[in-house]
Amino acid sequence: MPSLNYFKNIGPGALVAAAFIGPGTVTVCTLAGANFGYTLLWALLFATVATIIFQEMSGRLGTIAQKGLGEALRDSLQHSMWKWPLFALIAMALYGGNAAYEAGNLSGAALGVSAILNEPNDTIFTWTIVLIALVAGLVLWRGSYKQVERLLMVLVLFMGVAFISTFIVSRPDLGAFMQGMFTPTLPDESLITVVALIGTTVVPYNLFLHASAAKARWQGEADLPAARADSVISIGLGGLVAMFIVSTAAASLFSRGLEADSAADMAIQLEPLFGSFSKYLLGAGLLAAGLSSSLTAPLATAYALTEIINPNAKIKEKIFRGISLSVLIVGVMFALSGAKPINIIIGAQFANGLLLPIIAAFLLYTMNNKALLGRYTNGWIANGLGAIVFLVSLGLGVRLVLKAMAVL
Repeated sequence: MPSLNYFKNIGPGALVAAAFIGPGTVTVCTLAGANFGYTLLWALLFATVATIIFQEMSGRLGTIAQKGLGEALRDSLQHSMWKWPLFALIAMALYGGNAAYEAGNLSGAALGVSAILNEPNDTIFTWTIVLIALVAGLVLWRGSYKQVERLLMVLVLFMGVAFISTFIVSRPDLGAFMQGMFTPTLPDESLITVVALIGTTVVPYNLFLHASAAKARWQGEADLPAARADSVISIGLGGLVAMFIVSTAAASLFSRGLEADSAADMAIQLEPLFGSFSKYLLGAGLLAAGLSSSLTAPLATAYALTEIINPNAKIKEKIFRGISLSVLIVGVMFALSGAKPINIIIGAQFANGLLLPIIAAFLLYTMNNKALLGRYTNGWIANGLGAIVFLVSLGLGVRLVLKAMAVL
């Protein structure tokens, strides 16, 4: 059966799902549900569809052109006077943003352990970050692409079971769930949350990660159907999990007037309502989310910057490992700096939301390069959908900046 074959081909899409279902997503979705109930589910539906649209483009680029996004941009802008300023902008944004993102991933995983142990202890928090960083560093240094892919697929499956089980236990209002998905509203003070929800789902660095992973996994047009199915199945499942997290928070916190400052708080507050089972499920899911995302952020940065720099083949692997490990190390330093984990996590998602229009514009530019993709360039439907996503993300980002400047 073709559908079963598609499931066997799940791979690069699972990396993307593992990347965006991190502690940032868990935390932002928890706060969205706790503060606004089901009303912002439409933003996650939009973000999931947008992610599928853009990640399909990235997967198609890697599969057909056998190039990563960084490599394609380097070739496309080879003779442009804006080449190095644009590359510098991308490099700084990716490295800085992913280092902050990594700090949020590690902090979120540590919060998961705290939730399981019910011990908000600084020593436990610190040692959890150090141990997870050591595991992630070992995997990044020694693991091959296929080994990393398999590990992330297991973690994504584990997260799915944990968060879907918690969703079922919380008994959400299905009518409000459907209304929130298909009736766009923007309650007072919700704009930052909407941008964060989009930024935590349509993650700019995933566009680089997916193209490079597809290049390693598939070769040519014969593999394109499998690549597309991989994107739809994996990312669709990831988006559904994110919606379940919002709904769980809406059912267990918003509807009862409870508050949450983090996903770990949500796990603790679920205990008197549903017993310790929910606390363990949510805490374990948060830990898995942190570990999976702590691998993908360094990998994506290394793929993008190595492709842009284009070093000599003899030292390429060393530079790749050096970049990925440096992102991990800087993330550990941020996570242990004393800043509140919730602020690190939300800040990273907010930055992603503002960076998205820039990277999306680069992707759309590349996907219309006939010399690169031939008959597999974007058609009018793909360009139209991509333009809508670009304009919506740009409009939200601009409005947020103007509001911050007290213009609105």
